[in-house]
Amino acid sequence: MLAVFSSMLTETFNWTRFNKPLFYSKMNVVDHVRDMAATGLYSNVRLLSSLLLTMSNNNPDLFSPAQKYQLLVYHADAIFYDKEYRNAACKYSMALQQKKVLNKTSKVRTSTGGAAANIQAQGMPSEIEVKYKIAECYTILKLDKDAIAVLDGIPSRQRTPKINMMLANLYKKAGQERSAVTSYKEVLRQCPLALDAIIGLLSLSVKGAEVASMTMDVIQSLPNLDWLSVWIKAYAFIHAGDNQRAINTICSLEKKSLLRDNVDLLVSLADVHFRAGDTKNAILKFEQAQMLDPYLIKGMDVYGYLMAREGHLEDVEVLGGRLFNISDQHAEPWVISGCHSFYSKRYSRALYLGAKAIQLNSNSVQALLLKGAALRNMGRVQEAIIHFREAMRLAPCRLDCYEGLIDCYLASNGIREAMGMANNIYKTLGANAQTLTILATVCLEDPVTQEKAKALLDKALAQRPDYTKAVVKKAELLNREQKYEEGIALLRNALANQSDCVLHRMLGDFLVAVNDYQEAMDQYSIALSLDPNDQKSLEGMQKMEKEESPTDATVELDGDDMEGSGEEGDLEGSDSEAAQWADQEQWFGMQ
Repeated sequence: MLAVFSSMLTETFNWTRFNKPLFYSKMNVVDHVRDMAATGLYSNVRLLSSLLLTMSNNNPDLFSPAQKYQLLVYHADAIFYDKEYRNAACKYSMALQQKKVLNKTSKVRTSTGGAAANIQAQGMPSEIEVKYKIAECYTILKLDKDAIAVLDGIPSRQRTPKINMMLANLYKKAGQERSAVTSYKEVLRQCPLALDAIIGLLSLSVKGAEVASMTMDVIQSLPNLDWLSVWIKAYAFIHAGDNQRAINTICSLEKKSLLRDNVDLLVSLADVHFRAGDTKNAILKFEQAQMLDPYLIKGMDVYGYLMAREGHLEDVEVLGGRLFNISDQHAEPWVISGCHSFYSKRYSRALYLGAKAIQLNSNSVQALLLKGAALRNMGRVQEAIIHFREAMRLAPCRLDCYEGLIDCYLASNGIREAMGMANNIYKTLGANAQTLTILATVCLEDPVTQEKAKALLDKALAQRPDYTKAVVKKAELLNREQKYEEGIALLRNALANQSDCVLHRMLGDFLVAVNDYQEAMDQYSIALSLDPNDQKSLEGMQKMEKEESPTDATVELDGDDMEGSGEEGDLEGSDSEAAQWADQEQWFGMQ
């Protein structure tokens, strides 16, 4: 077969020699492989290069060392294109071994004065580029240490901006912050408008002024870049946890005519509103960004989480389906579907979907939080703690990461650990409504610190009277103290400027306590209209109906008993579904 192919190849070359234009007469078969690779004909490159490499193995004199090196690289490129990354890394490594042989022969030829080798070397694939491709394969395969080892082997002066950028991201992920900062700075030195490198530096606590100084020359030399220094200041505030100043700065950028309706700025603004605990404005900005770009994926996981938390599960389901149609290779649609399952109390399915999202993007904070919350609600608290800690490492300024960890400590009676964490947040991020509420939440768990909790909540509400979490915790405290009139006044005041399911339900509970059943029923109805899945509002309403009509309650009870006997199959189905998702988690190795 190979002999026939070799004969045909020789005949083709002879035909080409006499019948093709002069341009083709100087090309060899490796040049044709290179041209096909350059035009993206990777399936053709893979087939032809495979055959040619086999011929070379059977007859080492058929191709020169330089030609064999080129064939190995083009063959590896085709395999990489087919997403066979482990195979591609192996073939690239073989190419590097061949390059070593080539370097030895090149030295001999150079010493004898041969110039043809130098001319040929100019058209060969770069050895540095091959090493970058190997590192890219390792990164996709989540072999970060191997990727760092390959890139570290490239001398600093030979590293291109994309090599330094990959190194910086890998160093950051591995916790090697000093090395990451050095690599990000090297990227900016060569490409001063590399905005993602700027964000990388700011996320590693490099001062905004220092980062801005590295871009000053290009800002002053090019027109219409006066916004960049303000942009850097905005992201410096974000990564410093100064949410209010970040919001004000981004708004000042967004109001400028040249940057109005920029999707990336709107997503960043929505995210900062979310971090500041302003759910209403966060959802508003996410919706605005989504209208401008219907194919937007970035930030939609947070948007889906907020919508699910607010009880809009049908909208969340639609959003998840739409994003799956755009791309199922991003973490966001999996997180959104996971949030839908979580708030539908299908924790095993939420766990699986969260694990799938982490598999696609191990840096997805929202995926880590989803999986951690699912594990916590399934009673696997220690595993949940691991995920919340990783989320904290990736996003040290996001309070929901700390809240998840504190909830785990409280669930396992670790009040001391929870108190230590809450105090640390309070000292690190300052006394704002969110940190005060977190600290008060822990204080409420200890009878000795009830008064301290009350004082902290009063401070939080003095800063932000509309902060829902603070209102809820203060209402819980007043309920314990049986100060129902104060609780009613607090909740009415909070509901004057917002409508929230939990607040309406709690107001209903307080009204029941003072025997105002009619308005309590109204509040439960409003709560259920906002979140039809709110079980506590439904229970409160049913309890009132039974108390008002004992006879009807007896009939309802009998009916419920009969329904209960018929629902055993459904309950068994739920258990089997949970087992199914648990099996899938084991299958994919995601636990």
